[in-house]
Amino acid sequence: MLGIHGDNAPMNTEHPAFVWTIAGSDSGGGAGIQADLATIQDLGCHGCSVVTTVTAQSSVAVTLVEPVSAAMLMAQLTTLLSDLPPKAIKIGLLADQTQVALLADWIASFKIHYPSVPVIVDPVMVASCGDALAVDNCQDIKSAAKSALDFRPFKGLIELITPNVLELGRLTHSDVSTKAQFAAAALALSQSLDCSVLAKGGDVSFGSTDILADTHAQTHANTLDTAYKSNGWDLELAEDYLVCRQVRASSELHQNGRFWLASQRVNTRHNHGSGCTLSSAIAAVLAQGFVLQDAVVVAKAYVSQGLSAAVGLGQGPGPLARTGWPNDLSRYAKINLCDGNFISHHLNQHLDVRSDLVATVLSATDQVRIAYTSPQNILSHGFKVLDADLGVYPVVSDLIMLESLLAAGVKTLQLRIKTDISELTTAAPAEFNLGKSALSRCESGEPELIGSELEAQIQTAIALGKHFNAQLFINDHWQLAMKYHAFGVHLGQEDLAVTDLAAIQAAGLALGISSHSYFELLLAHQYSPSYIALGHIFPTTTKQMPSAPQGLAKLKHYVALLQDHYPLVAIGGIDLTNLAKVKATGVGNIAVVRAITKAKDPLAAFAELSQAWEQCSLSEELAVNHELGAKHE
Repeated sequence: MLGIHGDNAPMNTEHPAFVWTIAGSDSGGGAGIQADLATIQDLGCHGCSVVTTVTAQSSVAVTLVEPVSAAMLMAQLTTLLSDLPPKAIKIGLLADQTQVALLADWIASFKIHYPSVPVIVDPVMVASCGDALAVDNCQDIKSAAKSALDFRPFKGLIELITPNVLELGRLTHSDVSTKAQFAAAALALSQSLDCSVLAKGGDVSFGSTDILADTHAQTHANTLDTAYKSNGWDLELAEDYLVCRQVRASSELHQNGRFWLASQRVNTRHNHGSGCTLSSAIAAVLAQGFVLQDAVVVAKAYVSQGLSAAVGLGQGPGPLARTGWPNDLSRYAKINLCDGNFISHHLNQHLDVRSDLVATVLSATDQVRIAYTSPQNILSHGFKVLDADLGVYPVVSDLIMLESLLAAGVKTLQLRIKTDISELTTAAPAEFNLGKSALSRCESGEPELIGSELEAQIQTAIALGKHFNAQLFINDHWQLAMKYHAFGVHLGQEDLAVTDLAAIQAAGLALGISSHSYFELLLAHQYSPSYIALGHIFPTTTKQMPSAPQGLAKLKHYVALLQDHYPLVAIGGIDLTNLAKVKATGVGNIAVVRAITKAKDPLAAFAELSQAWEQCSLSEELAVNHELGAKHE
């Protein structure tokens, strides 16, 4: 095998990220490398291509599949790496097992020098028209369709594989006729390849008793609908199953989770290249620093948009439209948490694993138990609606500072008192919250309140908030917030699993939810909270964070998606030095901690921050008015 060349010098961040597609050429331009390059560019990256196979195909047929030589394949890889090292790699059509082996060896060497570059595999086997693509040294393309390449040489080398239902059945040699079998096969594939799996159910068809025998069988609509329901599928939805396996840079809550991702099915025959588009979109989003779960939900929304806008260009299925970064919230998938991994992680931080409660939670496999509230159990109108303009939103940890800010006229605040015991069920809050008064130390060395002293402080804080007619949010301690009728509660993602959100809503409290990624803000959105916090934007020392700083570019994406739906609050490391840049992303509100709590004069610091924020708003308004005036001249 040829050696790998090139250096480890960091990329110039002023240029778009380089994304490689290692795949086959589609002479019709709708799939393969052609679709990949169009997608990668459409999502803001620069695409590079390594051709594995040349196909003679159109929208209706594949007439010849011819792999490139091993020497040409390796020369492309070596030449590219010396000049344009990738931030992400997508692998599509591989013509035969020899190419699989060669590429696996190359990736193993590549990963020594570039261990953090994600590799995504789309195990392409059949074109949209139904013809086989991977020939596997077989001259008869039709008979080759009954075989499958062995992807086990990629074990431990790739981050994600994206099989559709046909490919999943062949890769695992299993029956995937039901939704449960489909999920089990995806989990088995994840374990066998030591990677995450996105099993695509969008093209699932149960018109025939053997799903693997005829993926294009047509039946009467009523019969098809009955077949779907009997096998656990919803005819109206395109449902994918995401199995995460040690996802790098992800929150510990989700890095090994399993999730159903459901989108409205798009009724179109113009789906040529949808699998290629999905996998290359995932690679493009990953290349821009998003975590895997984010890349999957953004790419799925991108495909949904592309299917909706697709038009036929030939006699067969047409290609997807290229519609840019998806900012239509309705295109994003609904997320269904399918196991208790994230709950067990949370509980193990606080409880003896021998306790009966933990044993109950850890026994959960495909259902989230204890106090977890399904989004379907939240009333249709969601939580209390706030004024969109919260402005500068202080987060404080002691009553003295809280009262001084309230007396100075601050109208929205959060009390965040850290404890070493978390509320776990609504049935028995006393065991966890209201015991003997005590003090302990958190990781930062600051004292933590528990028990009756904690309750007394929260009760006093809520009373102060009412006295000053302010919107006071209590962080984490939702039972006490309900008991003393607080204005609202603020929860982190880990708290959603062990909180009775329906009870909070029924009590009339507002709800704020933290998010650290696209995936988490979509989870928050499913509960229709009063506001969503986006962070942490910059490095912060106020607490240990499960994810890397989001940065301004990501914040701008989040705002574009959600600004018409919720008040948005940016949080994390925000102060006077970066406030204007945060405002430029379009976010309407900022939460500040150290910029106030660590200031010599917290009241003066708040006043200065508020004035600066308002001036940014005024400058923005003047700029818009000037632009509108210029258009009318």
